[in-house]
Amino acid sequence: MRIDEALLNEAKAYAARNGRSLTSVMEDALRQLLNRSTEAAERPRVELVMSTAPAGFQPWVQERLDAGEKLEHIVYDLDDEERILKEARDAAR
Repeated sequence: MRIDEALLNEAKAYAARNGRSLTSVMEDALRQLLNRSTEAAERPRVELVMSTAPAGFQPWVQERLDAGEKLEHIVYDLDDEERILKEARDAAR
């Protein structure tokens, strides 16, 4: 077996730092690699839900963008509106 010298030196240093033999470190690494590939093969396939909405911004956001506003300003306004609504709800309690 041929192993890149830099990788082998890292493995030796790891083994020494952890009071283990190089063999035990290599065995654990190989076990983890094999377990990972088995686990990945056993995972169920994930089906992603696709949106049917048209691409782009909400119409009211697009209107503001078309009027020359920057998106960061629009988002900042939304943050202000959310903060104001939260403060109003908190004050009503």
